[in-house]
Parts: sequence; C-alpha cells; structure tokens
Amino acid sequence: MSSDGGAGVDVPGPRSDLAVGPRDADAARARAAEPAVTGQVLAFAGAALAAVYIVGEGDELRLAETAGGPVTRYGLPPSYAVSGRTPVAEAFQQGRPLWLGSAELAAYRDSGPGALPPGVSLGVLPLGSVGRRLGCLLVVDDGADGFGDDRRGFLELYADQVAARLQAGGGPDGRPGDHPQDRLDGEPEETGGPGPAPSSGPRSALDHLGIGSFTLTLSVGRIDADEQMLELVDIAPDEFDGQVATLLAHTVPDDLPALMSVVEPGQMASGSRELEFRIRRPNGELRWLRLRCRVLADATGRPERVLGVVADASHLRPRADEVSRVQWLSATLANAMTIRDVSRAVVAALREPLGADRMALAEVEADRMVVTILDPADPRAWPEAWRSEWRGEWPDAPTRSLPTLETALREGRTSLWAAGTALEPELAGVGPGGLAVLPLPAQGRVVGVCLVGWDREHAFSPEERSLLTATAGLVGQALMRAHAYDAQHELATMLQRSLLPRRLPALPGGVAVARYLPAMTGLEVGGDWYDVIPLTDGRVALVIGDVQGHSAGAATIMGQMRTAIRAYAVEGHPPDVVVSHANRLLVGMETDLFATCCYVELDMEEGDAWIVRAGHLPPLLRHPDGATEEVEAEGGPPLGVLGEADFPITSVGLAPGTVVAMMTDGLVESATLHLEEGTRRVCDALAATDPSDAGRVADALLGDPGRRDDDVALLLLRYDGMKVRPIRASWTVWRLPDAVMHARRFTARTLRSWDVTQDADVVLLVVSELVTNALVHTHGAVRLDLTLAGGRLRVAVADSSPRAPAKPVIVDWEATGGRGILLVEAMSAAWGSVPVSGGKQVWSEIVVPPGDPRHAEAGAAAG
Repeated sequence: MSSDGGAGVDVPGPRSDLAVGPRDADAARARAAEPAVTGQVLAFAGAALAAVYIVGEGDELRLAETAGGPVTRYGLPPSYAVSGRTPVAEAFQQGRPLWLGSAELAAYRDSGPGALPPGVSLGVLPLGSVGRRLGCLLVVDDGADGFGDDRRGFLELYADQVAARLQAGGGPDGRPGDHPQDRLDGEPEETGGPGPAPSSGPRSALDHLGIGSFTLTLSVGRIDADEQMLELVDIAPDEFDGQVATLLAHTVPDDLPALMSVVEPGQMASGSRELEFRIRRPNGELRWLRLRCRVLADATGRPERVLGVVADASHLRPRADEVSRVQWLSATLANAMTIRDVSRAVVAALREPLGADRMALAEVEADRMVVTILDPADPRAWPEAWRSEWRGEWPDAPTRSLPTLETALREGRTSLWAAGTALEPELAGVGPGGLAVLPLPAQGRVVGVCLVGWDREHAFSPEERSLLTATAGLVGQALMRAHAYDAQHELATMLQRSLLPRRLPALPGGVAVARYLPAMTGLEVGGDWYDVIPLTDGRVALVIGDVQGHSAGAATIMGQMRTAIRAYAVEGHPPDVVVSHANRLLVGMETDLFATCCYVELDMEEGDAWIVRAGHLPPLLRHPDGATEEVEAEGGPPLGVLGEADFPITSVGLAPGTVVAMMTDGLVESATLHLEEGTRRVCDALAATDPSDAGRVADALLGDPGRRDDDVALLLLRYDGMKVRPIRASWTVWRLPDAVMHARRFTARTLRSWDVTQDADVVLLVVSELVTNALVHTHGAVRLDLTLAGGRLRVAVADSSPRAPAKPVIVDWEATGGRGILLVEAMSAAWGSVPVSGGKQVWSEIVVPPGDPRHAEAGAAAG
C-alpha cells in the first residue's frame, strides 16, 4: 500500500505549505470544519483547494462545500452565473471537464469576479448527466503546468461518484429529501460570506460521503489502496498485503464475477466502467459499494493499470418491499428458459411498481439492438421512428439515430432523464415525462438494455433507483443465460430438422402434414422422426418412430433408421418386410438403443391401408362422420431387440374424408399424464376439429406447447380418394427375336383404346429403347407397365438386374449403342430408375393431351 496514504499512483500528495493556508486561529477553525468529501480530493490528487458548486435558485451555481485553503486566497465567489463567461459556467454548460493551466486562465482574469490569481491551474468537472446537471467540482492546484493524466483520471472518477450520490437524491443514510438542491432552492443558505459553507449546514447531502481510491497494476496483480478504501471494505491498513484476493475475500460471492472482470488481466478493455457490489461485514451486515474505474493503456495499447474510486452506496440498499419484489423477480427469472420469458418477467416486475407507461427490453449485439419485448405492444404507443422500423413481431431498434442511448450503454451506467431533457425524438417519445435507461450487465459487459418511460412528468425517487440497480444484474445474467439456451435450442432444432424431411410431398388423393416439437429439458436432440414416402402405383408409406433417449447417439440412430426404412420401402418390399429389414439392421449396429416404429402403406386409389407396428402406438382414425377410434393393430417388439422377430400386418379400409393420425408418446404421455388419458384427450381433440384444414387439425392436437419433458412428432394424412383414377395396362415381354415388335404393338393398341393419338410415336420410341435395353443388358423376366393419369403417360420397364442404366459421358456417333438413354431423356418430361425387389424399374413420363374420357373408360374396360 502506498506509504503516503494516496492511491498508489505517481501523483503528489497534499502539500502542507499550500493546503494549510494562513496560520491564524480563524483558519485553524476553518480547517477543523472541512468536510470529509472534498478533503478526499486533496488526499489523492494533491490539490490545494477543492470546491463543490451546486445549482441553486435562478441562473446560478452556489458554493456548497470546500476543502483546503480558504476561498478568499483564490478569489472564489460564493456563486457563479450559469450564463457567465467563467470556467465553471463553461464546464457546466458544455458538460465536459475543463482543464486550464496558468496560461489558459489568463484569458478569464478580466472577465469579472471569480478569476483566479496567476501561477495556478484549474480543473472544473461537471456533476451529473445530460439533462440533469447538478453542479461542478472545482479543483485548484498551485502549479502552473496543470493536472497530469493520472490526476485527471482520479478527479473524473471522483466527480462521477459525487454526481451519482447527488443524483440519487438522498443523504448519507439514504433518506429521501436530502438532495442539496432541496436545501439551496427552498431554504436560505447559512453561510456568512465568501468562506466555505459549513458541513453542518441543514441537510447537506455531501456530508460524510466516504470515497476511497486504488490503483491496480494488471501485470503483477498488485493493488495499492488508500485508508478510506480499506475502511469501506473493512480491512485494517496494517493487515492489507496488497493482494487482490484479500479484497475479493470480503465480497459477496454473487458479486465476484463482476469484480473479476475488472481485476483480471485481459478481461477489461481500455475505457471506464461502473458497477455496484456488496461486502459482508464481520457482524454479517451487507454494505453496498459503488466502483468506478478507468483502464490506462501502455504505449502499445495494452491495458496496463486500473485507476478506481469506491464510494459508499448504502442508498442503493433495497427496502423491504423492494427486496420482496427483487426476490420475486429472481425466482421468476430462475424458471425463465427463453429470452421471451425473461422479457415478460421484467415487465411484470417493474412496470406496475414504477407506474411506467412504456417498457422496452432489447439485447445488445455488436452495434445493434434486438428488441425482445415492447409493452404495450401496440405500435401506435411508440414514436414514429419505431413504427417505421416495425418489420415483424417487434421493430428493429433504430440505434443509428440514438447516440445518447449508445453513450449510456457504452458507459454502462443507469441514466435517469427528467421531462424536458434534450434527447433525440426517438428517445424523447418513449418517455416524454421521464425516461430511465437501465443497462443490463453480465460477465463484464452490457448484454442488454431496459427502457422505462413515463408520459406525465415523473420525479425519480431513491427507491426507484434502488429497485432498478438491484434488478439490473439479475436481468442481465438471466438474459445471457436465456440467450445461451435459445442458441442451444436453435442448434438442437436445426440438427433435428436436418434429420427430418424438409417438406412433405404432394400426394394424389390426400394431404399430409407433420409437426415436430423438441423437448425443453436436457439435451433437446431427440430420436423422434416421421416420413412420407411416395411409392409406385399410387401408393404411399407413412412412417413414424422414436429412438430411445435424448442424445446425439439417439439422433444418429434416428437418421440411420429413417434412411433405411425409406430405402427398403422404395425397393417395393411389403410393409412387414420393410420393418423386418430395419429391425435386423438395428440389431447389427451394436448399439444399446432400441427404436419403436409404426409403418402404414396406403393405396390412394382404393383406400386400403396395411399397418405394421414395432412397439409403437397404433394410429388413430377420424371417420368422415366425426367418430374417432384407435386402430386395433397387432404389433411386434421394438426394433433392435430381437433379430428374428415377427411383425404382423393389419389391414384397414379407409373411406374418403378419413383422417389418419400417427404420433409419438411425448404427445399422449408424461410424468403427470397417463397414456390412456392422453390418448383420450387426443381423440376428443381430433373429433372436435374441422378436417378441411389439416394444418389446423395438427395444431389443435398439439394443444398448449408448455414445458415438455419429451419431444413430440405428429403425422397426419387426410385421405380424400382420387377423383380420376389412373388407367393401367401391363405386358410381359418374352425373350424372342421379335419381342420389341410385340411390345410396340401392345403399346399402340393400348394408346388407341385410351384415345391417345398425339405423341404416340414418342411413346413407341421410348418403349422400344427401354425394352431393348432390358433385353440386351439383363437376364430373366421383363415387364412393361403403362399408366395414364392426369395428362401424363408413364412407361415403366422392370427387369431382374439391380444395376441402374448409365448415361454415356462421351457419345461416339459412329457407334450403334449407348444412345438409347440419351433418346429417352430427350423425349421424356422426366425419367429415372428405382430399385424394386430383386431388380429395378426404369421409368419415363411423357406429357400427352387428354383424349375423350369415354374412349379411355372403354379402353380400360376392354383391358
């Protein structure tokens, strides 16, 4: 610790030959009455005189307190006109410190009373913030060179502390009504002339304002603190070892993270900081302290030292009703999972007790603000600039036009602006009668901001400032925690959805919709999945399943099982074979996880459904008359349990208008909901909804999302039936020399019976190429299928070879082979190859004009 009782920086200590003044009895009595407040300035800044001027009646700044040499020695008057041409008036008007050496002061010596004598330097620091100037701190030094950077830094920090204490509007004990302006504006000042105002004057708000100072060297972690600082943290001067840990040991554990962001090297960039913290005294009592500090950088720009002042902030201590309000908010924020939850809790905790007309909460991200809630939510209640930026649920905060707000966030201090303050319209409109800006700190930085505005003129009380200060840290930490949760939630949701279908296919004769909701506890990546798989011949497969657990492993198994079942289904296997193949695959994966699954294959033409269950819930049916039922489908064990398990098929006929609902157990079962009761609720909701909008039906079945312990997957299909059914014809191609000719003749007869005469040559050419390729490159049976539906003719040739046809990369036009696929591609609207059981099917779709439907029906009957 510094031996001279200073702050441990390279500044001169108080000089007895300058600070004592005339050696007579009157001066001794004056020194005995010097207030402790401005006396601190002399201790750590080496000044000869310090004086505080406070706004008084009319257009003047009145002397409230001095320390050091008598004001008569330096010619300081008892008041300054705010509109005058003096250093005090200019600093007050401009709102920034004014540092004048002896040469600069010469310009003011002829400007009237209050001019300082030659050979001294002056510092004038305004007290208060924009819109609420409280006064000025005037510091005189007998040197002509002025104040150095370190001394200026300490004086600015000290002035901030004095201003904060004045702005709080309370005396040393925190009682309201002790604001110095209350005394100066409403009562005569009991001072007998130009001498210092006695500290024992009526209701002096500056009496006994304990302010200590310290210097922290970041490279070595050495802290030098004066005696006032050590007294504030209850450490005897002879017991302090200069270690940061010794000071931190007296701090309340909840406030340690904020202090660590100041004392740890590299945690705080160059600039200034303000924060409140608490220390626990030996008797168990809590003491509130306010810290203001400034980081000094070395020549390379790296933080080197921290200059700081600490003041007693007992006026911030919450009262009983405020404590209960803060405790309620703390408990609410503990259960707030999302940013929206945090925002709603803050509005509920602050708007009514403060009687505010508007509240806004926003996250701070880089150089912009992201609004999370506005209350009221009506755009007409907010300024025009906010309404013009209203893009979605909330507007984009117009930060470019809010320099005052950006400054408040950069400084990190609560700002209270009274009615009539000169603010930009975007801020003035939020609180024309008064505006509070509450930066929300967390982990050493400002993560958000809360705006509280009043329409009628509002006087800020110490209780309100106490409530805002007490809640700021809570809200900031909750906001950061909710932001991390939302980011994790978004990541889990994105991962989950990447493993699920991005969109469901359009189905002939029906509409399918799906919903997925992740769990809200633990790791949100679950194993629920769903899929809709279009098959050949107007069939579709509906799949829903659930892998055991919530983990990355469960999500991985889910993705593999969904892909495998889709592959087996597209190959053309029956439903029971598809599920059996998936079961054997999971058994062979060497995992301890199992999966449940329900597979439904539906013929969209006839309405026949085949259901296979593997330990999963059976589907629910809503019939056209509104009656609901749970399908009694016999099932097998979950996938991955027994390698040779049987999975029986259940057949159900569906009438047009029937809704098929498939779900995972997270929708119908929880720790507080039995499966039977949950199923009954879903059936009741399904019966009560209008099936004309499948999306609304799905939303109704989900009900109130609330907090979920398990993820939920829901798959709905409304079966409408096909209004115009496809027409089909098939031909088995025998391996004869003239097989292609017979296939062409069959195709031509079929097209004539279907009244398809236009583009018939194109269809015959495609048939010739596909049949020729199958006969030349494969062995075994070859089958030709023709399907006409909706103006599109599908030509499909199936063979026993699983190898798909390859389109040649380089075409040799002198060769006789390799050009068939190119011709098919050129003549077709679409073409492709799909695996079928034991082989493949190559198909081509050709757009043909519709013929006479009577001929088509006759042709179908003849076929």
